[in-house]
Amino acid sequence: MAKKVRTPEEASRDPAAVALLKRAAELEVETCFARADEIVPCPIGAEGLCCRNCAMGPCRLVGKTDRGVCGATIDTVVARNFARAVAVGAASHIDHARDLARTLLAAAEGKAPDYKIRDPYKLVEVAKDFGIKTDGREIGEIARDLALAALAEFGQIEGEVVYVRRAPQKRQQIWRQLGLVPRAYDWEVVDLLHRTHIGNDQDAEHLLHQSMRCALADGWGGSMLATDITDILFGTPAPVLSEANLGVLREDMVNVIIHGHEPTLSEMIVAAAQDPELIEYAKSKGAEGINLAGICCTANETLMREGVPLAGNFLQQELAILTGAVEAMVVDVQCIMEGLVPIADRFHTELITTSPKVRIAGATHIEFDEHRALEIAKEILRRAIDRFPERGETFIPDYRSPLVPGFSHEYIDYALGGYYRGSFRPLNDAIIAGRIRGVVADIGCNNPRICHDEYHYYVVSEFLKNDILVVQTGCGAIASAKKGFMTPEAALEIAGPGLREVCEAIGIPPVLHMGACVDNSRILTVLSQMATEGGLGEDIADIPAVGMATEWMSEKALAIATYCAASGAYVIMGGRNPVSGSETVIRLMTEGWEKKVGGKLEFIAEADEIVRKAIEHIDKKRADLGLPEYDPSKWGKSGDWRIQEVLDLPFEERIQAIYGKK
Repeated sequence: MAKKVRTPEEASRDPAAVALLKRAAELEVETCFARADEIVPCPIGAEGLCCRNCAMGPCRLVGKTDRGVCGATIDTVVARNFARAVAVGAASHIDHARDLARTLLAAAEGKAPDYKIRDPYKLVEVAKDFGIKTDGREIGEIARDLALAALAEFGQIEGEVVYVRRAPQKRQQIWRQLGLVPRAYDWEVVDLLHRTHIGNDQDAEHLLHQSMRCALADGWGGSMLATDITDILFGTPAPVLSEANLGVLREDMVNVIIHGHEPTLSEMIVAAAQDPELIEYAKSKGAEGINLAGICCTANETLMREGVPLAGNFLQQELAILTGAVEAMVVDVQCIMEGLVPIADRFHTELITTSPKVRIAGATHIEFDEHRALEIAKEILRRAIDRFPERGETFIPDYRSPLVPGFSHEYIDYALGGYYRGSFRPLNDAIIAGRIRGVVADIGCNNPRICHDEYHYYVVSEFLKNDILVVQTGCGAIASAKKGFMTPEAALEIAGPGLREVCEAIGIPPVLHMGACVDNSRILTVLSQMATEGGLGEDIADIPAVGMATEWMSEKALAIATYCAASGAYVIMGGRNPVSGSETVIRLMTEGWEKKVGGKLEFIAEADEIVRKAIEHIDKKRADLGLPEYDPSKWGKSGDWRIQEVLDLPFEERIQAIYGKK
């Protein structure tokens, strides 16, 4: 049977991606989309039924084979494989946080002079969380003490991680009663990996229990710390105006793509790109200047702080080079395809790796060192500028959409009440009244085995129609940015009547960009503050909210899903189910987790079923809280659009509409 090869229109819902996939076919350039069509997924591994944890295997538990050579059952093997994925995903975020803590320490001690404390207010706030004295002390001293205290959390030998205390009191009690509070970031990762070694933990429920504890060390540990330190060093995000999609590349400028997840590098490249000497150097090579654009979570980091435009999400990294207009793609860690090398070789693009953790055969390696950060950033940009005269034919699809990102939990608090009266009460009141039916967090990846961006576009549009506020991070956020969902005006076009009224009143988009994948901790903070504010129960599990990663592909996504479920949320993952080989594991992660921690994790393949189950859950939580049944007919009779409609009436009819009399 011939393998199904998708047309560009079947592979992506993004018109820029479709145009470049057609270009790839013309040039006979292979992309991840083509490889996904060519490579058939292993059905045994896809269900979690293959164990290769020792040299007695690999053991494929199919047909009549229901135990491995060591006697491990299907339930143990499936749970063990899931646990390993969670440990790796959590380790990625935790190690990211460690690097940021070390950078903060170097900056505080004057050993990384290119970094400054951009948000001293947040520094003081976080320092207090760690019990550090702040009154009457220099900023540098506080920063040093915070960095050391944070670094101690990775390997402390007793106690519990600090950020757990940010959760609602009821949630903390649940974790402590169940022994789920993380002891130290690294400890939980090592503990979980140790359990998956041959001959260790062979009880599916016990493995999944520690998976939750490990994931919590990410969500309420590494990720939360990484977000806080990034804000301290580079500024807490607030709304800015920018653009998204590959049309942000410039024909007349040196284009540099920053891709990965480390803001320490990308922020320095942003600074270097504004150097007058480098701009003049670019002009000496025939360019008008230097244009930066981002891919993946580095894109989100520099977007929400510096307004650097988004070139695209995960599946567009190869397509960016296919434009022929990119002089350099600078990468650091996570979500970087090795397939970039052969594509870059077809063009004049230089692929530059920078992290001591990541090298790619065939790419240029320029190791980044925070102690001379700006110097290295300038060196990288000079190399990119030198490539500009080598540029050949270009093909830049003219697609880009405006967006307003930068909705940190601090800014949402401010937007809802101002500087002196910041509060989540207006949001809670809107949910209680029914103007907002509930909240959905749609996060995470793209997956070439799902039509690019299709699930993100579909579920977000359906939720907005149903008056559900959507918050997004990661590549899901980039998808909505490209679709035009992230401007205040979008509320007038696609939101239901109640959500539209709220967005009009506050001046926010119906889809809030909350940052990179590591910034899902901001969503946890928002949910905690909503629970603490009152009116929506006492815990995250009480709130009419759902988390999801509709096009997930990475182990980080599984770690995020697990810590959200362990925090009390209902979490849906789109696409394939990596635990489908064990009905027991499926039951433990749904019914078992819901009974134990109030949250659950489900894998649902179809987008319309994701929407149905999410809305069903939101309505159930509303009913459990005694809130009025959702009724959109009650709303939509006020707002600027209605005022304009009235003003367009003849004078007599206008008076009647306003005052109800002639």
